[in-house]
Amino acid sequence: MKAVLMAGGSGTRLRPLTCDLPKPMVPIVNKPIIEHIIDLLKKHSYDDIYVTLYYLPHLIQNYLLNGEELGVRVNYALEEERPLGTAGCVKNIEQHLDDTFLVISGDSLTDFDLSQALKFHKEKGSKATIVLTRVENPLDYGVVITDEEGRIQRFLEKPTSSEVFSDTINTGIYVLEPELLALLPANEEKDFSKDLFPLILEKGLPMYGYVAEGYWCDIGNLTTYRQAHYDVLAGKVQVEMPYQQKENGVWIGEGVEMESSVSLEGPAVIGHNTYIGKNVRISANTVLGDNVVVGQNATLKRPIVWNGVHIDRGASLRGCTLGKNVIVHKEAQILEGAVVGDDCSLGEKTLVKPEVRIWPNKHLEPNSIATESIIWGSGQLQSIFGELGISGTVNTDITPELAVKMGAAYGATIGMGKSISLSRDQSAASRLFSRAFASGVLSVGVHIQNLEACALPVARIQIPSLDVAGGVHVRLAADTSREKISIEFLDSSGLNISPQSEKKIEATYQKEDFRRARVVELGEIQYPSRIIEKYQEGFVKTLSRFKPSRPMKVVLDYMFQASHVILPTLLGRMGMDTVVLNAHVAEGALRNYEELTLQTSNVVRALNADFGVRMDANGERMTVVDEKGETIDHNLLMAAFVKMMLHTFPGKKVAVPVMAPSLIEEVAAQFEGQVIRSKATTRSLMEAAQEPDVILAGFGGQLIFPAFHGGFDGMMAGATLATLLALDNKKLSEVIQDLPPLHILSDQLTCPTTVKGTLMRLMLEKYGQENISTLDGVKLFDAEGWTLILPDPSYPKVHIYSNGSSQEYCQTQLNKYREDVQQMITHSSQT
Repeated sequence: MKAVLMAGGSGTRLRPLTCDLPKPMVPIVNKPIIEHIIDLLKKHSYDDIYVTLYYLPHLIQNYLLNGEELGVRVNYALEEERPLGTAGCVKNIEQHLDDTFLVISGDSLTDFDLSQALKFHKEKGSKATIVLTRVENPLDYGVVITDEEGRIQRFLEKPTSSEVFSDTINTGIYVLEPELLALLPANEEKDFSKDLFPLILEKGLPMYGYVAEGYWCDIGNLTTYRQAHYDVLAGKVQVEMPYQQKENGVWIGEGVEMESSVSLEGPAVIGHNTYIGKNVRISANTVLGDNVVVGQNATLKRPIVWNGVHIDRGASLRGCTLGKNVIVHKEAQILEGAVVGDDCSLGEKTLVKPEVRIWPNKHLEPNSIATESIIWGSGQLQSIFGELGISGTVNTDITPELAVKMGAAYGATIGMGKSISLSRDQSAASRLFSRAFASGVLSVGVHIQNLEACALPVARIQIPSLDVAGGVHVRLAADTSREKISIEFLDSSGLNISPQSEKKIEATYQKEDFRRARVVELGEIQYPSRIIEKYQEGFVKTLSRFKPSRPMKVVLDYMFQASHVILPTLLGRMGMDTVVLNAHVAEGALRNYEELTLQTSNVVRALNADFGVRMDANGERMTVVDEKGETIDHNLLMAAFVKMMLHTFPGKKVAVPVMAPSLIEEVAAQFEGQVIRSKATTRSLMEAAQEPDVILAGFGGQLIFPAFHGGFDGMMAGATLATLLALDNKKLSEVIQDLPPLHILSDQLTCPTTVKGTLMRLMLEKYGQENISTLDGVKLFDAEGWTLILPDPSYPKVHIYSNGSSQEYCQTQLNKYREDVQQMITHSSQT
C-alpha cells in the first residue's frame, strides 16, 4: 500500500537542534523520527512510500536512500521553488496515487494502529478519514467535532480557551481516496485543514474521524522533544529500539565499554561504541548517542546526548540536550532545559544556566557562565595558538582531520618546494598526529626531514644544519593525565615561532587559502642520519669549558616518558656515575606521579647520590632533588644556577621572565652580573637569551644555555648542574642554603579574554602615577617588593604574583590586589 510521508518541516521551534538538520531527522532514542514513522508504516503494510521534502532535502535522501535497508520502497517529491503546503505537496504527486493512500507527518511520534484506521475508513465508505486523538490541552492543535457515527461536523484550528468545544484533535494522519486531489488546483499552496477539508464539508462528501487508541506526540518544541524520550523509556509508546535491551530496562549498543565502577540506573539508552569512565553516575532517563565518551566522575541526570559528544571528567549534565559532536570540558555544568547545538565547545568549569540555548559552532571559554541564549557571533577562540603552539585534548579538541588541515596551512606559509623538520615524542598519540600533520604538509608540495621520535632539544639543535624553513614537534602534555597534545612550531633557528608567524598560519588555516600540489609537485619525506650523534657532539663541546674537580653520582628518573635516554651516556663520558630509573615508555604510568616522585627521593638517599633529576618526556623541563631527597623549588633552583654560573663567568648576563623573583637580581649582583627581564612568553625569553653575553636563561624548571642552542634543555641543565657542583665541590643543599631568603606568592583569577584589555586599562588608570612597569602586564613596586598583575596568554585567567621582604608582606599584597582585580573583572564583565 502507498503512503505519503510529509518531511519538509524545518523545525523552527526545535532550534538550535534543527539549524542544520530537518525536523524529521531529529533523533528519538538515537533513531530519526522519520525512521520511527517508516517502522510504523511497514508494520501496517505501507511499503510504497512517497516522501515530500523541502528543508535540507539531501540529508533525508542520503539517510533513507531508496528505502531498501528499511524494508520499504522510498520515492521523493521535492518542493524546489516554494512550499506548497500539506495538501499542495500531495497534489504534486497525484499521478502516483491511484488507490486509497495514507498521509502521515514526519515530525510526530506515534504507535497508532494504522490498519484499524484503514478498516474504519473502508467500513464507513469515507472519502477522507482523519485520525484523531484526545488530549488534555487542545489549544495548540486543530480541534475536530464528529457526530455519533464519527462523521465530521466541524473544524477549528488552534482555538482560544473560550472557543474550545472538544478535546479531540487532528493528528495529521489521514486516509484519503485519490479522487479528492482533483478538488485542488495544481502548483498552489494548499493546506488540508484550511483548504481541502472545509471544501469536502462544503460539498457534502463523506468525511469521518477515527479516534485512535495509543500514543501520539507532536514533537513541536524542545520540551516535548525531551518528553518523547522519557515516554519511550517508560514504555508509553511502542517503538523499535536500535539496541539490545539488557536488565533493568537499559538498552546498550555494540562496542560499549563501561568501567566497573560506573553507577547506571535504568531505564536508559547507551549507544554503539560509547565509553563510560570510572565512577560515572548515570541516572534513569539518560540517553547517550553512538560514539560518546564520558570521562571519570561525570554525573548525568536525564540528559539527551547525540552522537559523537565528548563529556570530560567531572562534568555535570542535568535534564539538558546536547547536539552532535559537542565537547564538554572538565567540570562544566549544563542545567535543566538547556540545549547546546552541534559542534559547540564548552570550556572547563563553564556553567550553562537552565533553559539557555546555544546555537551551533559556538565556543565558550573556561569558567564562562551562560545566562542567556547565544545565537550570534562567532563564539570562537580569539586564537587557536597558545603558549605551546596548538594544544588540546586528543581526538576531542585536536583531531587527525584538524592536524591534516593545519599541516596544509603551515606548509602553504612555508612555500612549495621548501622543507621543514618534523619530530615527536614516543607516544602513540604523537605518532598518529605527526603522521596526519605530515600528510597535510606533503599535500601542498613541502618536503619533510623526518627526525621521528626524539627529545625536543635534539630536534631544535638539528634545524639550523638541515637547511629547513622551520620545524614542528608533536608531543603529549607533561601533566599526569597525558590526554592533551601540542603541535609546536619552530623557526629556522630552532626557536618557537613569533606571534606574527602564528597569525599568518592561523589566517591561512581559517581561510583555507592554499593550493594543493599537483602529482609531480607533492612533497617527499627524508630521514636525516646521525641525529643523536650531532646532539652529543655539541653537548660535550659545550661542557668542555668546565673542569670538574670530582666525580658525581646522579639519579636520573625518566618517569616512563623518555623520548631518548641520552644523558646517562653523556655523563658517563664525563666520568660521572648515573643511576637510571623508569627509562622505558609506559603509557598511563605517570598517573602514579606521587609514588614516582617519592621513589626518586628514596633512591637518592639510599645511594648517597649527589642529587636526582626527574626529566619530562621531551627533555626540556627538569625537577631536581637534593642529596637529602628534598625537591628544590624552581625559583631557588634558578637562583642556584645563576649563582654558580656567574661565579664561573662573572660579569655576564642572565635572562628571566617578568614574574621571576627579585632574588635573581640579588644573586647576580654578587658577581657583577646583569639580569635581563623578558615578557612571560616562551618566545620572548628565547629572544632575550640570544642577546650578547647571556650565559643562562630560564624559569620554572626550564633552562636555556645559549652557548649550546636557543631552546630549553633539561638534559644540558642536569649535566651543567652536576658539573658546577663538582667544580665548586659543594653539595646542592649547601648552595640552596647560602641563597638569600625567597618570599613569593601567586594566585590566579578567572578573567574572560574580552575583559583582559579593559582590566589592564583600569589598572593603569588607578595606579599609573605609582612606580610601575608595563613590560608585560602591570607590575607595581614599593619599598618592600612588587606585585605583578599578568593576563594569561592562552587561557581566560589573570595571574597575580607578589614578591617581597617577607611572607606576610606577600600575603597582604596578594590579598589586596586580588580583591581589587576581582572587582575590576566583575565590573568590566557586566558593562
